Amino acid sequence: MYRKKNWKNKTDDKGSYMAQKKIPYLRIVEPPEDPAEVKKKVSRFRKQKMIDILAIAVLAALAVCGTYLLLKNQTYDRARSASTYKNDISDTNSYVEFAGGIVRYNRDGVVFLNRKNEEQWIQSTQLQNPIIEVKDKTFAVADRGGNNILVFTEDGLKGEIETTLPIEKITVSEQGIVSAILRNENSPRILTYDAAGNILVEQQVTMSSVGYPVALALSDDGNTLAISYLYTEGTSLGSRVVYYNFGEAGQEKADNTVASDEYSGEIAADIFFMGNDRSVAVGDNSFIIYEGLETPEKVKEVTLNREIRSVFHSDRYIGFILLNEEKSGYEVSLYDRSGNQVIRKPVSGEYAHVKIDGDEIIMFDGSRCCIMTDTGVMKFQGNLNVEALEMFGAPGLNRYYVMSVDELKVIYLTN
Repeated sequence: MYRKKNWKNKTDDKGSYMAQKKIPYLRIVEPPEDPAEVKKKVSRFRKQKMIDILAIAVLAALAVCGTYLLLKNQTYDRARSASTYKNDISDTNSYVEFAGGIVRYNRDGVVFLNRKNEEQWIQSTQLQNPIIEVKDKTFAVADRGGNNILVFTEDGLKGEIETTLPIEKITVSEQGIVSAILRNENSPRILTYDAAGNILVEQQVTMSSVGYPVALALSDDGNTLAISYLYTEGTSLGSRVVYYNFGEAGQEKADNTVASDEYSGEIAADIFFMGNDRSVAVGDNSFIIYEGLETPEKVKEVTLNREIRSVFHSDRYIGFILLNEEKSGYEVSLYDRSGNQVIRKPVSGEYAHVKIDGDEIIMFDGSRCCIMTDTGVMKFQGNLNVEALEMFGAPGLNRYYVMSVDELKVIYLTN
């Protein structure tokens, strides 16, 4: 006879047994954290991660900058050749840096070279005594004593100008506008042309009232012309600095004159613009800074108390090679746009070519070269092992282009 089992008792016994046995795969579920607290923890984690990454980046940047500054401000005594680009040409050429390349010019032509000494274009000319004026995007070549002016960009000839009187000096703007001092016995003329040769402004100079023009400069936009005149007063000489504006500011002014200053006993033989808002007139042993283009105003006059041997400048700096009266030799004196002295350093020897390239002063004469930073560090003074006709910085640290008669070299400084 089938008998029904007592499952209830069995279950109770087993349930009692299971209640005593620990089951390993079971966990007590804890209540979830507050969402706001979770967000705070995530935010703190991310911030710490960013701080760690930033700290590593700063340390890496400091290491790179430190190495760069160490190499840049180190003194070197040797110049070695990295590469050479030859070109079989005559030895009657002159060279000047322009628009990432080099302009080669002589009596017979103007050539634009790339940085491998390869000819990009050639323009034939007949210039007995070529002179050149260079801007960032434009340059002009004229025949001093002749009647021809050629205006160029990096793409080639932009225009030709033919004057009716012999050319003494020229200046050019970025747009290719040219102003020229033309010799005319005792009544020189100052003419301003566009690149096509059309006369924009003509000024007849009266020497008895103004003086004789000895230097001129055009602003980048071609609207403002600065001229330094030399005049006599009894037995003494003086300079008159005059600004002409061809825009709206000068339309209602007599002869477009918007500013005029006299400097008795000074001969301001050089004048130039620094960017779009500054210009400088350089005298025998001083310089004057003007501010503005529409109505330029004198903002500072600096006396150097030294004989000026040469002047160089950029949009950032005004530099002078001065005769060192305290010791034998010369000294380099560099000023910022406001007329504050940046460095004053003695230099041995005299150099025919002096220029400022970025934050470095480059002086060279034949194979002799001296490179000084704008902090006064004498970076290099020695022999280039090549007769340099032009020199300027090349891509890379302590590398330079050196142009000689028939080759372009890339050199690097080492010890």
